[in-house]
Amino acid sequence: MEALSFGQYDLIYNAFSFGIAAMLAATLFFWLGLSQIAPKYKTAVIITGLVTFIAGYHYLRIFDSWDSAFTVIDGSVELTGVAFNQAYRYVDWLLTVPLLLIELILVMSLTKSETVRKSFALGGAAALMILLGYPGEVSGGIDGTRFLWGALSMIPFLYIVYSLFVGLSDSINSQPAEVRGLINLARWVVVLSWSFYPVVYFAPFVIPMDGGTATVVIEVGYTIADVVAKAFFGVLIFMIAYRKSQISA
Repeated sequence: MEALSFGQYDLIYNAFSFGIAAMLAATLFFWLGLSQIAPKYKTAVIITGLVTFIAGYHYLRIFDSWDSAFTVIDGSVELTGVAFNQAYRYVDWLLTVPLLLIELILVMSLTKSETVRKSFALGGAAALMILLGYPGEVSGGIDGTRFLWGALSMIPFLYIVYSLFVGLSDSINSQPAEVRGLINLARWVVVLSWSFYPVVYFAPFVIPMDGGTATVVIEVGYTIADVVAKAFFGVLIFMIAYRKSQISA
């Protein structure tokens, strides 16, 4: 971790603060709205809130680690010698990313065997994607190690994209017309928001950046992607569950 300008430090500090607020506010929204959801779809909404709760907790830890890694003296940002812990973000992703796909499958109300099969396949691929990306993220530089592990993590990601657009097509087409568009939108939100992660991951290879700029791009970029992929995606899951509840009422 290199020293940052005050503007760079403050931007990341505020991004983490926004991440905490967005995740915890979303959690309250999902769980307080459970009374409007039919029992059949409550598990999906509970998991949706669990995802944002886990993310909110880890953003608190990330925020504290960031605050401990730097000190501001007369407008100058200095390293304290305490390492910024990037593992918090990957622990969060390892827990939440598989759950994001599972909540989408649950809200679709597929058959029990299909739900189990697709949950294990997509959830397992998501976990593998995160595990493969981690060694490159913590390698300590923009080098071949980061590129290699990032490229490997793209393999399960491409499998997930294929499964969402090919493997789930028939299941989505069989959904009630009132929610079919929302489910299709949720599918696109997953793919597009998750595509932002490799863009951020590989950005330093494409665009020349100094240490501080690369840190800003990575940390702020990941935070924006997290809010879209978890909080906004969660709102779509809630809306799907709510509409299905109204249909079955």
